Amino acid sequence: MPLAAGAAASATVTAPVTAPDKKLKLGDKGKAVVWLQQRLRDLGYRPGKADGRYGGTTLAAVWAFQKVNGIKPTSTVGKATWSALEAPKAPKVLAPNGKPTRAEVNLTTQILVLYVRGEARLISHISSGSGIPYCETTVWQGKEQRFCGSATTPTGTYKTTWRRDGWHKSYLGELYNPIFFNGGIAFHGALSVPLQPASHGCVRLPMNVAEELPGLLGTGVPVHVRGKFRR
Repeated sequence: MPLAAGAAASATVTAPVTAPDKKLKLGDKGKAVVWLQQRLRDLGYRPGKADGRYGGTTLAAVWAFQKVNGIKPTSTVGKATWSALEAPKAPKVLAPNGKPTRAEVNLTTQILVLYVRGEARLISHISSGSGIPYCETTVWQGKEQRFCGSATTPTGTYKTTWRRDGWHKSYLGELYNPIFFNGGIAFHGALSVPLQPASHGCVRLPMNVAEELPGLLGTGVPVHVRGKFRR
């Protein structure tokens, strides 16, 4: 039997959230930062420990939240971000008919969303392929070799395949906890995940996200890559 209108409405009511009224900048400490970290975590972002320290890990989560909510990403948490934290938007769904458990990569906003059983379980800032053609010379398989490519992250629908734990050496550098989904293209942790696309084609993740992702993202899971970043 369907719920009555009143019952349906009451089931969706949540307690109002009141954000701190304090401007934060990178390096700040205190209760307002703890509130920020806890709120971001509750919404599916990954700001690291709620330790009251506004560092790089929390910054990456702030960037992700700002981008999802249409706010120009910045290290400052001000009125617009606090207001959005009180009434946040959900990430744009890229594959409306996709499976309940799937990963979506939005190249336009540089965001990864992992859905598990239809719920957005993890939302992260990323840095995808720079789009700048490259040629690099490196020692690979015991001899000096030259590799060239387009540094693009192709759009399309793929599936996760093989993975490695810890640091994995590829011919273009070190990848942390890589999960491959399109040939040699993978989700992986990196020490540098800037706002601009900067990789050779992989999807770079903050290190703390790369620590957690393997436990949430299995093998054979659909990966939908959509959009185009405009500089």
